[in-house]
Amino acid sequence: MATELFNDGSHACYAFHDLAEDYGEHAVQCNQFLIIDRGEAALIDPGGATTYNGLLMALQKLVPVKDLKYVLASHADPDVMASINRWFVSTGCRLAISRVWARFVPHYASGNLSTERIIPIPDEGASIRLGGSAVKAVPAHFLHAEGNFQFYDPVSRILFSGDLGASMVPPDLAAQPVQNLDAHLRYMAGFHRRYMVCNKVCRFWAQMARRLDIEMIVPQHGSRIVGKAAIARFIDWVEALSCGVDLLGQDDYKIPD
Repeated sequence: MATELFNDGSHACYAFHDLAEDYGEHAVQCNQFLIIDRGEAALIDPGGATTYNGLLMALQKLVPVKDLKYVLASHADPDVMASINRWFVSTGCRLAISRVWARFVPHYASGNLSTERIIPIPDEGASIRLGGSAVKAVPAHFLHAEGNFQFYDPVSRILFSGDLGASMVPPDLAAQPVQNLDAHLRYMAGFHRRYMVCNKVCRFWAQMARRLDIEMIVPQHGSRIVGKAAIARFIDWVEALSCGVDLLGQDDYKIPD
């Protein structure tokens, strides 16, 4: 089932929270996203084999799937894009992904399907034309992947933030918006401490994010963050976060008994 995040008649954004087959605690909950502008569509972080069939059926209710223009991948983890071969086969889409990961894509695809259909995004990011607008690939390197991008839609003012902002909420809460960030931090803190690389990149990201006009932060896992106050609080929290290599010591590098 699609959650409509934004719709002004010519531009719409949707989220899908519950399409994966039920693997219970053996698979992480993942969200997928669709942007449509004047009939052109981009699918963000479509996921793996567990989401493909459900996502395909859900998209058919919103847009002619064969006309899908882009798949936008924040990074190359299997929960982000392991299904890319199926999208290459069933649509004429092109894949936009960090140049760091572009040469890894053929390992997900069969034959030469991916050869001419990959758009490598340079480290500094890019604007990707969609209908009458442009989606901005915003650098988020090492949050958590080496080559990592978030996708900012200036029409809806939504930041599709990948793993940054992710929360490990119960599945039935994933579609619920969050406006009280402090009450939500218990679902976020452990994930961010483990998966974000270090405070240095968190601070760089925070300084950049404050320059964007953001109404909603929508991560790949868990609940979306809505409203200026909650978003400002989230940016402040990320800026001060100790995580990843900040927390490691020699005791984490021992030869097992």
